[in-house]
Amino acid sequence: MRDWEFVKARTATQGAVWKSADGLLYKRTGGVDLREEINFQRLVDSLGYPVPEIVDSGSENGGYYVVERSLGNTSLHEEALTDARQDGQVSHRVIAAAATVSSKLLQAQVCHPVPAASPWFEKAAFAKNVFEENPEFDTLRVHNTIRRALDRLAQLPLVRGHLDYGLPNVLGTGIIDWQHHGPIPLGYDVYPALDIVPFKGGGKGYTISHEQRSAYTAALDETTASLIGQRVSEHLGDFLLVKCFFFLALMRPTDPARHDKHIKWQYRRALFTMGLDQYESSNTIDTGAFPTLERFTAEYR
Repeated sequence: MRDWEFVKARTATQGAVWKSADGLLYKRTGGVDLREEINFQRLVDSLGYPVPEIVDSGSENGGYYVVERSLGNTSLHEEALTDARQDGQVSHRVIAAAATVSSKLLQAQVCHPVPAASPWFEKAAFAKNVFEENPEFDTLRVHNTIRRALDRLAQLPLVRGHLDYGLPNVLGTGIIDWQHHGPIPLGYDVYPALDIVPFKGGGKGYTISHEQRSAYTAALDETTASLIGQRVSEHLGDFLLVKCFFFLALMRPTDPARHDKHIKWQYRRALFTMGLDQYESSNTIDTGAFPTLERFTAEYR
């Protein structure tokens, strides 16, 4: 029997992540959602997506497990943290690596579209939860803005997506953690990957400069221009409007004593409103203009 070293509990679901003693394999455990993820990952692997190879899967202890080959020891998020600690900023090497993996994903996605009528917004945005926790946002204004974005995004092919794409899930050779997979407009995964960093509040140990975001976007535009004859960066604002929902989902605290969680919820609500205002006026959202959580907390009354 292989020896497994505990790595961490899985987020937003049951189960855990384990690593083999030699570091070449990872094992994840979970419930029915993991079984569904395994099936999806096998499918997209067969379609050429840059994902870990599954070497074993099955059921044990009333749940499910999957064993997959390691894509490396550090995510681009961890590499960005190391850069920031050593040099005060994220290296261009990390940005270039993110662009390379993202371009590989785009190339695989565009070759295997899904039916254009596939619903996607509600799952990608966690819209039902956002409106349940924040009923004052369930307004005609917000729904009209959503419809505007969806009408613009209808120009793009729908593909199989990750839905939680960002530097923590990207390694130099591929993408991990396909738990929240589903249909998306081409580009929704990859284009916002650097612009979503400010949603974390500035407490993750690094920032991405405007120049780095621009270089990353330009690299992706080269890819999409060659694939579909269109620079998909014109839809970055549409994607980020959906991300305003995504980062507000599941934020309302249930424990009134947790003032820190209440502040963070109010912070994400403020970012939602800022994003909505920006999008209404220009079809774009500049997350670089978002305040940090620290600044918001100091000014919050």
